[in-house]
Amino acid sequence: MLSKPTASLSFDRPEAVVERMIYNVEKVIVGKTDLIEKAIIALLCGGHILLEDVPGVGKTMFVRALAKTVGCEFKRIQFTPDMLPSDVTGVSVYNQKTAEFEFRPGPIMANMVLADEINRTSPKTQAALLEAMEERKVTADGTTYALPEPFLLLATQNPLAYEGTYALPEAQLDRFMIKLRLGYPKPEQEAELLGRLQEKHPVDALKPVLLKEELVSLQQRVRTVYVDDALKRYIVSIAEATRRHPDINLGASPRASLALMRAAQAHAFVRGRTYVVPDDIKAMLICTIAHRLILHPEARMTGKSGEAIARHIADTVPVPGPRYAGSTK
Repeated sequence: MLSKPTASLSFDRPEAVVERMIYNVEKVIVGKTDLIEKAIIALLCGGHILLEDVPGVGKTMFVRALAKTVGCEFKRIQFTPDMLPSDVTGVSVYNQKTAEFEFRPGPIMANMVLADEINRTSPKTQAALLEAMEERKVTADGTTYALPEPFLLLATQNPLAYEGTYALPEAQLDRFMIKLRLGYPKPEQEAELLGRLQEKHPVDALKPVLLKEELVSLQQRVRTVYVDDALKRYIVSIAEATRRHPDINLGASPRASLALMRAAQAHAFVRGRTYVVPDDIKAMLICTIAHRLILHPEARMTGKSGEAIARHIADTVPVPGPRYAGSTK
């Protein structure tokens, strides 16, 4: 049996908590329920989120709304071409009164960090995030500092075809649990959005739905969701299929397999189940795996994409039988 958290809200029905979070974000972002749910699932896993799309579709507002929905310390980093790694991690400054160097934390020292337009800065500065994303620590001037718990990086980026952008390193892409795209709203949704924004921006009026301690409690409960050994082998088979695919130069890593399992656990959790089924894995497969796949140049030239290949793999890798259904610890 799952133990009840000590937080103020009742989490007996986690799907109800997620519904409240989605409703809160939808005050700002119209008509993107599925995308909002996937982002919340990543938060419940403690996973980082990469949001890629063309300018002006609301990427930054989406992240701000998501951050304000959770009552955590929030900071924003606006990445620019001249930014240095110390602008992210922090720097030691000499204090003349004490005759000692004092560390001044950078904006990365927060629970939720918005890395806005992350691919507009140089690869050197992008690399400053690698330790923080994987180990929840930063090293400055030879000293390592632990980041607060929880730590979540929510990054936005413009497509590489746009001027002034740098490709994210493969090691950094692999550290993002999921990658999402907003897309343009439908005409009626855009008209509704204009009405909401006519007098003031709704993001300024958002109130937290979840406290920091409650988020940590939910993250701990997600990890107790049962995953049958057959489904673990199914996830590994998916990863193996990407590594053997003729159009892929670099397939999914073991970190990707773990991310898919965690995402499937959270997907089952928000559906009110204590065990994972294959549909949970398939629901999170594209957004979890596709951005990690590095295609051969020939495949890219013919118009193939990581999303299409991941979708094909999801359709072709055999699904385990129903032995696990209804399993509990």
